[in-house]
Amino acid sequence: MPNFIIKTHQKNISYKGNQIFILNKGRNSGRPQKEPFTNSFVIQFSSKEDAEMIYWLAYSLWQMKFWHQHLIGSVIPFIRIKCFQSEFDQKVTKMLNDFAQHQKDIESIKALEQQKEHLEKNLKLILELKKCILSRYCQ
Repeated sequence: MPNFIIKTHQKNISYKGNQIFILNKGRNSGRPQKEPFTNSFVIQFSSKEDAEMIYWLAYSLWQMKFWHQHLIGSVIPFIRIKCFQSEFDQKVTKMLNDFAQHQKDIESIKALEQQKEHLEKNLKLILELKKCILSRYCQ
């Protein structure tokens, strides 16, 4: 089982080693990121492989809006750290029970993300080409 520590991120602290950051306020709560941002939890790991594996689990939970059911607060919704820790521990344990399937799922998600980035890049190039063609009418 991967060893990890979940803490509230403080902006004046720099972390060494392997960690991911999970947004804890707003409608995007649960969003994982490798770079720190305000209003987030930091999850520290002993190895890079554990950090990568847990990042994709957190990404999956965020994409499926799993954390929305745990949000509290009327103006700015947020997740309490105790709630996050208990739910996240349960999900990690469940994922480790079927680790082979989890790895297949992660590879599929990575491939789909690469395809999405490729399509977004192509769409951006198409829009630029369209602007170039239409710009001659403005001259």
